[in-house]
Amino acid sequence: MIKKFKISVSNKKINQIYSKVKKYPWNDIKKLDGWTHGTNHKYLKEFSKYWTSKFNWKKQEKKINHFSNYITKVDNINLHFIKENGSGKNPTPLLILHGWPGSIVEFLDIIKKLAHPEKYGARKEDAFDVIVPSLPGFGFSSAPKKPLGPRSIAKILNKFMTKNLGYKKYIAQGGDWGATICNWLGYDHSISCKAIHINCLTMRHPKGPINKTEKDWEKRFSNDQIMQDGYRTIQATKPQTLSYSMNDSPVGVAAWILEKFYSWSDIKKKNIESVYTKDILLTNIMIYLVTNTFNTASWIYFGRREEGGRYFPNNFKKIKIPTGVAKFPKEMSEWPPKSYVKRIFKIMHWSEMEKGGHFAALEQPNLIVNDLRKFLRGLRFNPYNDQGRDDWL
Repeated sequence: MIKKFKISVSNKKINQIYSKVKKYPWNDIKKLDGWTHGTNHKYLKEFSKYWTSKFNWKKQEKKINHFSNYITKVDNINLHFIKENGSGKNPTPLLILHGWPGSIVEFLDIIKKLAHPEKYGARKEDAFDVIVPSLPGFGFSSAPKKPLGPRSIAKILNKFMTKNLGYKKYIAQGGDWGATICNWLGYDHSISCKAIHINCLTMRHPKGPINKTEKDWEKRFSNDQIMQDGYRTIQATKPQTLSYSMNDSPVGVAAWILEKFYSWSDIKKKNIESVYTKDILLTNIMIYLVTNTFNTASWIYFGRREEGGRYFPNNFKKIKIPTGVAKFPKEMSEWPPKSYVKRIFKIMHWSEMEKGGHFAALEQPNLIVNDLRKFLRGLRFNPYNDQGRDDWL
């Protein structure tokens, strides 16, 4: 059963959050300059003042509710999703997946562009049925009984697409955890998931690097990630301990999330607002707070560790479905050399962007939209078909 859903956060809940923000003991925190040691004290204090004096959650709530929101049950999880039916007679079903510390907010600016391309200077034939779920344990979706990793979540989402929504075939796109889930959709569920498009790669080939270029990348990647591993290790080992402190501290949650948006994005002159407005950042943060999901959203790290970590199984066989890659220059998780990627995927499309970082759809929405359209056209074109079209999608 699929039910219509409307976000409606009570004023009481909003005021409770704002009250805690206003009472935050700023004088108890040392004023270290810059972002080297974590979230900038001066910026966070200014950000919090804006939060309680100018930010309008109800305005952002209305923006999300402008889309068609639904709830459906999949394996005892109430899965929230936005669905925008595409233009034309045969739009391609597209499952778009966020990661951590993101949310559906990442995609609000691209949903209609993908669903109704003719309204944005493109062809109606490029239209998608756009499906944007909140991952289990994130946002307006309920949590599983225990932590699940990306492989288990891929199984849930494939069931959601095929059983609940009734699609026989679909394609999937994602960054961060969304990309990892796409990997598992392609590996385990290729009967239904017919192509994937990713802007991040966290999975690894079980045989590892096999040439000097790949080995140099692996060494460089490991060194680069030393300063990124703190949050990841905590959330993969003791997420519950972290959540006790975050559960009662909106400012703490904001600091934890903002630092990632600052560090992982293609910002200019060390200014996070060269890419994002305060309203966008706050809307994403508020989704974690109004739904009380900071705790359960972090579980996916623990779940991945239990599933085996970054590596595909030792008996790994190359993912055969067409794969599109959108490589953004400021992606915090450096891409392996193409030779390595080709041993994992059937690469049909590879784009190297001039700008943008980890949160690609939020940072550079038009680039990701245009790349998805180009990828779709490539999938549909078959030079061995007299009409140049392939109906496998």
